[in-house]
Amino acid sequence: MEDPSTRDPAPENDPVSQPSLGELSQDMPQERPALAQLHAAAEEIRREVGKLIVGQRELVDLLIVSLLAGGHVLVEGVPGIAKTLTARLVARTVDASYSRIQFTPDLMPSDVTGTTVLNATAGRFDFHPGPIFGNVVLIDEINRAPAKTQAALFEVMAEQQVTVDGVTHSLPDPFFVIATQNPIEQEGTYRLPEAQLDRFLLRVVVDYPNQQEERDILYRFRNDFRQRQLEDVRPVLTRDQVAEYRAVVESVHIRDELLDYIADLVHRTRTHPDLYLGASPRASLAILRLSKAVAALEGRDFVTPDDIQLVAYPALNHRIILTPEREMEGHAAADVIGEILKAIEIPR
Repeated sequence: MEDPSTRDPAPENDPVSQPSLGELSQDMPQERPALAQLHAAAEEIRREVGKLIVGQRELVDLLIVSLLAGGHVLVEGVPGIAKTLTARLVARTVDASYSRIQFTPDLMPSDVTGTTVLNATAGRFDFHPGPIFGNVVLIDEINRAPAKTQAALFEVMAEQQVTVDGVTHSLPDPFFVIATQNPIEQEGTYRLPEAQLDRFLLRVVVDYPNQQEERDILYRFRNDFRQRQLEDVRPVLTRDQVAEYRAVVESVHIRDELLDYIADLVHRTRTHPDLYLGASPRASLAILRLSKAVAALEGRDFVTPDDIQLVAYPALNHRIILTPEREMEGHAAADVIGEILKAIEIPR
């Protein structure tokens, strides 16, 4: 992930300055063949996505980490900064079924989950799956759909199943949702309820590219208006490999002291005076899963405090709410998370 100290300051940046996954993995110890293969696959995904995408290293890394940790991602940023394209490219690197859903104010729950249709020939009702039945699902502008449609995602994202007309249908495995939203334009949008935000393993806030990256974008696409290079992006992982690597991530060791460290971190969000809403136990599990995935991508079979600090902000920033007084004073979630991390003694 990109070191926040190298970027222009922004209120949503990671409050803890940490080395990137790429930097940490340069001296990766080759302790286990499965971890070495996982690391090599992640590097290959970065190369494939890099055929079109300039910069956005943090976004790409967090998408890879979330895929391997078995959770869903919310990508937030202004229009035109390649949120959807990056998600689409990462999806192309997995040899699995892919679907894209454009959320709109008139979208109905059945447009997402599917519906039962009368089969006149057989004299029965058959279930026709909706676009949510895919291995990798991109939901574009998720905050444009009304509450009824948003509620249809609760069961899908939490339990990987859909219930229609009293019948439960299981979704394919792996099941990975990447959702995008625009935080600037408010007309025709609906704020995501906290219960739905909590179902995202992490939220990544994408900023504008720097000036050099802007130049690189222009050079790359000056003779490729239609992004024909998209066809050059090839699959890196199969569905079976995703399942295998998720098992590798799950087996990564984490010491009891680090579990206590995570519990202390999340508990302090519930007692911090600047926070109106603290993080739920689901946040603790998210940090656990993400820190294991980060360790695995770096070729380690054990978690370190750095791994936990690296994922704390993306795992917590959408799960906490500042008090109205602190919001009015211009404070941000990043400030509070940074304060909490600095206040906790790091396990040795």
